[in-house]
Amino acid sequence: MIRKIALFTGGGDAPGLNAVIRAVTRTAVLNYGWEVVGIRDGLDGILSDRDDGLMPLDPHAVSDILPLGGTILGTVNKADPRLYVVKDGRVVVTDWAKNRIRTQMARFGIDAIVAIGGDGTMTIAAQLFEAGIPLVGVPKTIDNDLVGTELTFGFDSALDVATDALDRLRTTARSHRRVMILEVMGRNAGWIALHAGIAGGAHVILIPEIPFAVEPICAALQARWARDAKYALVVVAEGARLADGAPMYHEIGGQKRLGGIADWLAHQIIERCGFEARAVVLGHIQRGGSPSAFDRILATQYGAEAVHCLARGEFGVVVVLRCNDIRTVPLHEVIGRQKLVPVDGTLVRVARGLGISFGDPAELS
Repeated sequence: MIRKIALFTGGGDAPGLNAVIRAVTRTAVLNYGWEVVGIRDGLDGILSDRDDGLMPLDPHAVSDILPLGGTILGTVNKADPRLYVVKDGRVVVTDWAKNRIRTQMARFGIDAIVAIGGDGTMTIAAQLFEAGIPLVGVPKTIDNDLVGTELTFGFDSALDVATDALDRLRTTARSHRRVMILEVMGRNAGWIALHAGIAGGAHVILIPEIPFAVEPICAALQARWARDAKYALVVVAEGARLADGAPMYHEIGGQKRLGGIADWLAHQIIERCGFEARAVVLGHIQRGGSPSAFDRILATQYGAEAVHCLARGEFGVVVVLRCNDIRTVPLHEVIGRQKLVPVDGTLVRVARGLGISFGDPAELS
């Protein structure tokens, strides 16, 4: 019998996290009479001995958080080093962490956990479930690259930001007759770049799934100039890569970070095409701010269904969106791989049909 549950938010922040927290809390309290606590800073709040590791939650505590971005529970870039180790490229939760969480759950009377996060969080959650910890996962990533679900909350909000940026860059591009290049998030999956590029009327879209070359991009731009349309919009995912190369990194504070491709491409266009070009990196602006109405609704549905799963004893699953319905799939089905843009999928075909270049060398043939 469940009397008290805990929830935590793992990985990077995303618009809609607070909507999930609110939905979990209100559904658990109002429908089942359970107590709810939030685990601060990922799982660190329950792994440590800190006095403020758990946050009591009730309908009053979450009454105004629906439109807030970020997460009231906090998150961490680097989890407690005792939580997991990496073996052969795979995250492995330590026996110490499993035992510690079980001990802490017994200490605080916690019967089950709701884990909110992306692939890394779901990987950890799956191993905790296998260790006998009752839990349910809620998918979160602005990149929309988690398999098993049609959409993750945060993606729609990030897409709105990227599309708005393209709309604003268009006026500058047209006024100054230049190429404006927008770099958006997307390490291995180009969902944001693809959707924003189509919605924002971009002329070139570069995504990790379709390796590109500079020559087809220059050809597409020169064709626009020849038609007297002397400006262009390019949207590029941060993980886009050359046909004969790897993703680009730049150094910040002594650490290598993915990105810098927009600036590199601007220089290439200036040198090879002779057009004026500017690069804009949207960065963490895509993560911040209030969630869109769609993300608020999706996150609320996810949070409510996660509680209902716990109530009926359906553990070790993640709630997903399929065919406009909220369902569940086993955690092990969504981890260890990513949902990538199909290179021959509908949206890519539509974009090509609209004359959008992907920098694909085949476009020159």
